[in-house]
Amino acid sequence: MSAQPQLRTARLLLRRWRGDDRAPFAAINADPEVMEYYPAPLARERSDALIERFEATFERHGYGLWAVELPSERPLAGYVGLFPVEPELPFAPAVELGWRLARECWGRGIATEAARAAIAFAFEQRGIDELVAYTAAINERSRRVMERLEMTRDPEGDFRHPGREVSGRLEAHVLYRLAARDWRGEPGGES
Repeated sequence: MSAQPQLRTARLLLRRWRGDDRAPFAAINADPEVMEYYPAPLARERSDALIERFEATFERHGYGLWAVELPSERPLAGYVGLFPVEPELPFAPAVELGWRLARECWGRGIATEAARAAIAFAFEQRGIDELVAYTAAINERSRRVMERLEMTRDPEGDFRHPGREVSGRLEAHVLYRLAARDWRGEPGGES
C-alpha cells in the first residue's frame, strides 16, 4: 500500500513524510505553545518516532497523518489526517481525524482546509463510516476546528484520557464525531 495518494487543496499539499521533515517537525513538537494540551513537548527522538508511526500507519491501513506543506511558502506546516484510535480509549476501535500545526500557521484556516480533504479521502476513497476527534476539554482552538468541520460533540463519549493523569487539567477530554452519512447529507443523517 505504499503508493498512497497525495491530497491537494487550494493552498495545501498533504503528502507522505520525507527525511528532511524530521528537523522542522521536531521544532514543532518542541514548541511549548504547540504542545500546551499534551503532557510535555517532545524530544527529537520521540518526534522522529512519531514520523515512523505515521508512515507505518499508511502502510498498514492505507491512510495516515499527512505532512502538510504550503507550496512555495513552507515545506512543513505540521500534520493533518487519519489515525487509528489507541486501543485503551473507551471508543476504540475508531479512526481519529487529527492535526498539529506550527504556531506560525495558526489562525489561517489551514487545519480546517486540510482536514476537509482528509475527511473526503476517508469517506470517498477508504470507505470509512465514521471519524472521531478528541481533545482536552480546555482546548478551545481545536474544538472550534471540530465545529467548523461540522463534527458533532458526543457528551456521552467524553472521557478521562488515561495518558494524561499526570496533569489534572489535561485529563478531561471531549469527543466529537462525524458520520459519513451526515457528511454526505444522506437521509437518516443529522443534516
